[in-house]
Amino acid sequence: MSKTKITVAYGDGIGPEIMKATLNILDAAGAQLEKEVIEIGEQVYLKGISSGIEPRTWESLRETKVFLKSPITTPQGGGFKSLNVTTRKTLGLYANVRPCKAYYPFVRTNFPKTDMVIIRENEEDLYAGIEHRQTEEVYQCLKLISRPGSEKIIRYAFEYAKKYNRKKVTCMTKDNIMKLADGLFHKVFVEVAKEYPEIEADHKIIDIGTALVADRPEMFDVIVTLNLYGDIISDVAAQITGSVGLGGSSNIGEDVAMFEAIHGSAPDIAGMDIANPSGLLNGAVMMLVHIGQPEIAEKVSNAWMKTLEDGIHTGDIYQDEVSKKKVGTQEFAQAVIERLGQKPSSMKPAVFSKEKRSSSGPVILTEHPAARKELIGVDVFIDWKENGRDANVIGEKLRSVDADGLKMQLITNRGVKVFPEGMKETFCSDHWRVRFFNADESVITHDQVINVLNQVRDMGLDFIKIENLYTFDGERGFSLAQGE
Repeated sequence: MSKTKITVAYGDGIGPEIMKATLNILDAAGAQLEKEVIEIGEQVYLKGISSGIEPRTWESLRETKVFLKSPITTPQGGGFKSLNVTTRKTLGLYANVRPCKAYYPFVRTNFPKTDMVIIRENEEDLYAGIEHRQTEEVYQCLKLISRPGSEKIIRYAFEYAKKYNRKKVTCMTKDNIMKLADGLFHKVFVEVAKEYPEIEADHKIIDIGTALVADRPEMFDVIVTLNLYGDIISDVAAQITGSVGLGGSSNIGEDVAMFEAIHGSAPDIAGMDIANPSGLLNGAVMMLVHIGQPEIAEKVSNAWMKTLEDGIHTGDIYQDEVSKKKVGTQEFAQAVIERLGQKPSSMKPAVFSKEKRSSSGPVILTEHPAARKELIGVDVFIDWKENGRDANVIGEKLRSVDADGLKMQLITNRGVKVFPEGMKETFCSDHWRVRFFNADESVITHDQVINVLNQVRDMGLDFIKIENLYTFDGERGFSLAQGE
């Protein structure tokens, strides 16, 4: 078998220790790998590179298209960007796949039948990282959801379920509140699900969905969800199956894939040889399947489960009534190596095949005719806190704005209508949204918008941003205010 070239990053904190343990196991199992080691993370940040990765390092990832990465530490503050998010988005790794399985009784859990896979959208949502401070009091983070991004991850989830003989895909959103953004994700899910009639499809609101993951995880098979929700529920799912330290994940794009543990760099225990390498090892098993070495993946996964069965445990999963020996990072790795070629007797042995390669390949998206887009209004956001923040004062002031019929219709504060006919109990910050329409909500022009802004400026008011209000094929493309 020819060797597959991969890019390896030892990371920060416990990263070097668990990577050493993982690579020792892979080498002993006969994995055919040519490793190119790169430096990322804390040391790169400290060089003043805010992304945590040097520009020339990208070339290695583009060449090998396979990245095995230990956890890294992102310094707090200072404008440093998450390298995980940067890598996923730069390389188009749109699907984050996190299997969460119970290994009872060898790993303590109250849910011994749990066997779910969480497939998380990886490029959009609040993780776009577009934030602004707009006033003294108010900060903004933009949540961006696209139809192509939603369709890609949802199709991947159904294809994954089909490939791995999973029976159900559950979508989780908060579209009872975010009716447009989360509503789009749910709508696309319903559309795509119709193409897979052999797979059961259902939807849960994310709050009760998370509660059910924590309380009745056996009811789930494959979960597909947006970026932030997926980040949270995958840690919940990993923890209820026994330990976040056991979880591995893959980050899949059309061309490149990254494999890692789901936990962080744990700098508080770095260098103590007590970290559990299982998360990274399980990520590496996913990598072996991906690069076409499923027989090595089986050998490693089965030896790992046999080690758990034999009671050789690191401190995070050690339990007096089950465990036989508490070991450190490298001794655990050695125990796995000694069991290569063996299979677990009480847990189901791992079986992989080359057909289960995880890359999506070219994604073919559904074509939709272009919608008729019409501008019918504008929201102007203003920084103002005079006169005790009395909405009636600023409201009466803005009543005089008239740009060829484009007039103020209402004012909100943090999304709640406060003028006209606001409630005196509503607390107001210094961040006001002023909505302008023609009286009949007919189409307006950009010149009218500019005219409104000029009049607001001439009043001495500080407008901090605008949002144009559009319809698409006559359907409103913006939300109503709370109380509107």
